[in-house]
Amino acid sequence: MSGAALAVVVVLVFFLAFYLLQRYGDLRKQHWMVLLGTLLSWYLCFLIVFILPLDVSTTIYKQCVLDNANQSTPVTPARRSNQTDFSFYPTVSIPKACEQPWSYIPDGILPVFWSVVYWTSQFLTWLLLPFMQSYARSGTFSRIGKIKTALIENAVYYGTYLIIFISLLVYVAAHPQWKLSWGKLQTIGITAANTWGLFLLVLLLGYGLVEIPRSYWLASSHGYLLDKTYFNVTKMATKKAVAEENLADVMEDVAAVHGSVRYNHSLRKCVDIILTKCPTEYREDIKRNDRSPDGEQNVPPTKRGLGNLHNKVISAVQRHAQTEVQWSVLLDEAFHLEDVAKSQSNLARHFVHSFPSAHNSSWIYRFFYSPTVGEFSHYLLTLF
Repeated sequence: MSGAALAVVVVLVFFLAFYLLQRYGDLRKQHWMVLLGTLLSWYLCFLIVFILPLDVSTTIYKQCVLDNANQSTPVTPARRSNQTDFSFYPTVSIPKACEQPWSYIPDGILPVFWSVVYWTSQFLTWLLLPFMQSYARSGTFSRIGKIKTALIENAVYYGTYLIIFISLLVYVAAHPQWKLSWGKLQTIGITAANTWGLFLLVLLLGYGLVEIPRSYWLASSHGYLLDKTYFNVTKMATKKAVAEENLADVMEDVAAVHGSVRYNHSLRKCVDIILTKCPTEYREDIKRNDRSPDGEQNVPPTKRGLGNLHNKVISAVQRHAQTEVQWSVLLDEAFHLEDVAKSQSNLARHFVHSFPSAHNSSWIYRFFYSPTVGEFSHYLLTLF
């Protein structure tokens, strides 16, 4: 195959990551830098999962060949009148147990591949993605201010890594038999990242070892899932109402600022930036009801106050969008489980959709999950 399996997996995983990105994200509204960072991070994560079996099978094959080569010893040829007949050397043949697998990857490819994947993931995990997240959520209006805010917010995140890295660096530097070099610095960096990750994994492992198997076990009970979904819908309705009230309160503050800062004011540009972050219906309503407020609200705000308001707008809009998506997904799940329960009690065992799902309208979903496939899978669910 000569690396054909690796090439096919690399291409397929890229399309898988791209499909998930367009499935769960809005490609038209997001900045290209955000899309590129998210696509690259998802792509590398999936690559590790899919390439690891190929690496294991290749390693097993190479180890088998090496073990058989060590067991066979060449026979020394007899010299005949200044001639050497190399036919006396036995040819080392690979046994059937060491037949090359279809997933074989040639030498020299995997070390380079894993180095690129590892160090790119390190850069995304520790530098780019946390910085981009804080940069996007910053309420300041200048790039320098956003950079300062992002660095301050990630100080604790970076500090935990630096503490581990500096501790290991001091230990290696103080050891009399070890000398610092570029290779040892890379090893220290890898050790510090693994230590931080394992520490976080230990904190989360106690919950995950119990909850994840239990959730899959309880997923076989449709009655339990339906009751749990009803409970989650009730909680999400309260959360959604709180998010809507919070967004409405923040939009009132934006309307007040919009009325107090006139178009010839020096801070008007900051107000316009805040308006671009507001939902369309609120923004149109604020512009339509443009009037100067009375009383104390007529005092123009400071730039620091506008920065805090910008932060509130970003946070409120994101929280409202998250609750809207979660509410829609929970409703689809509740309707689906209700349809399953009705089909189980139906003597004809025929699955009927009560409401079409808005999340399954993409052409990719319709291509792989046709009505025939959907009816057959749902019919299997009604048998249990």
